[in-house]
Amino acid sequence: MVLSKTASETDVSVHSTFASRYVRTSLPRFKMPENSIPKEAAYQIINDELMLDGNPRLNLASFVTTWMEPECDKLIMDSINKNYVDMDEYPVTTELQNRCVNMIAHLFNAPLGESEAAVGVGTVGSSEAIMLAGLAFKRKWQNKRKAEGKPYDKPNIVTGANVQVCWEKFARYFEVDLKEVKLREGYYVMDPVKAVEMVDENTICVAAILGSTLNGEFEDVKLLNDLLIEKNKETGWDTPIHVDAASGGFIAPFLYPELEWDFRLPLVKSINVSGHKYGLVYAGIGWVIWRSKEDLPEELIFHINYLGADQPTFTLNFSKGSSQVIAQYYQLIRLGYEGYRNVMENCHENAIVLKEGLEKTGRFNIVSKDSGVPLVAFSLKDNKRHDEFEISEMLRRFGWIVPAYTMPADAQHITVLRVVIREDFSRTLAERLVIDIQKVLHELDTLPAKVNAKLAMAEEEEAKSGTVVKKTAIETQREVAAFWKKYVSERKTNKNKIC
Repeated sequence: MVLSKTASETDVSVHSTFASRYVRTSLPRFKMPENSIPKEAAYQIINDELMLDGNPRLNLASFVTTWMEPECDKLIMDSINKNYVDMDEYPVTTELQNRCVNMIAHLFNAPLGESEAAVGVGTVGSSEAIMLAGLAFKRKWQNKRKAEGKPYDKPNIVTGANVQVCWEKFARYFEVDLKEVKLREGYYVMDPVKAVEMVDENTICVAAILGSTLNGEFEDVKLLNDLLIEKNKETGWDTPIHVDAASGGFIAPFLYPELEWDFRLPLVKSINVSGHKYGLVYAGIGWVIWRSKEDLPEELIFHINYLGADQPTFTLNFSKGSSQVIAQYYQLIRLGYEGYRNVMENCHENAIVLKEGLEKTGRFNIVSKDSGVPLVAFSLKDNKRHDEFEISEMLRRFGWIVPAYTMPADAQHITVLRVVIREDFSRTLAERLVIDIQKVLHELDTLPAKVNAKLAMAEEEEAKSGTVVKKTAIETQREVAAFWKKYVSERKTNKNKIC
């Protein structure tokens, strides 16, 4: 009696994905496939390809949250199928968003009564929040100019050259001239004095950054406010301030409560903050808060009723998930003021540990400040033999993703590496990163001898041919970098060596 049988070709239920034909064919890149595949195979082959992505927890380039508690993960998954825009169908979710707006507005010292509702909205991030705030400023300025019978076709906005790219997008998309205050070596944020000098009658607002992307530094919003008040008195203008607190909005209230940067300053009319940065929520949530109803023109608010009830809406998109709004509310009530303060203090202390570890190597200049966003921006004291881009590339071998970049205009000759300290970056990881950076430096120190030898040979060949051309320092540095990159490439292709 036969108790077993051989599986037929069509009996796919007993096949392992790796024993099936699905791993022998390339994944579609341009056209949808004609035939279906089993769900297990689809999951396996996609998951396998995703293994080539970097580890989010070791992505030190990003300010965005990469870890949340399992209980919040469950809330997110339980609500992942809710469309936030269906407010009549999901009234509790709408209520949770309103609670978040109120809590954040009070955190930013909005002039509200004890039970007065704040004016604000949840967005998919600070980029959308900035677009909305900018539109409100532009419309208010246009309305005022129209009422005065003055031209309203050339609005401008004043920012520092260190602003995030979303400000450039706003200016280009909505036809606003972007006037940037240039940076200089050693001063990588907007100078309030120069910013106020650039303000004219067509300026819809001055944008200050609470936590520069480049080095984490807070701009002096208080000084900007005071200088702008004086200029407004002299000119009769009423130029307002927007604070881009994408990174610093959930840091300053807990680490620097006495710092005046928010609605305590009379010219601050709106503030944006990223819930998915130090608001401690996964990517996909931002907030914009207005000082009062008067600061958000009513004509920008749409009212719709085709989802079952009258619903006011002021967004650039329509449908979006509810899960991140719910996750933000979870964090606000789960951590409270005490919890957020503890998290921010931990981040700050671990940033100091990393900074001190880098200083002890004697090889780096620290570009960031001890106060501000908890990050460490640093550059090589001597980059003649190797540069920051090489360090960034070699750290990838250890799993670390550390960006290297040049500063904006007028400081572009400065190249820095930046490590963002998030909630899940421990002291142990900070110490390990310093060790790995030292390993990279040690290895780089062994490379220039080979590179210089090749350069010497090349120069000797040029001398023999009588075509010697004196090179500048930057040309020599570029040749060194080119030789180094070629050397690394050769090592990678050598099967007997590991790189």
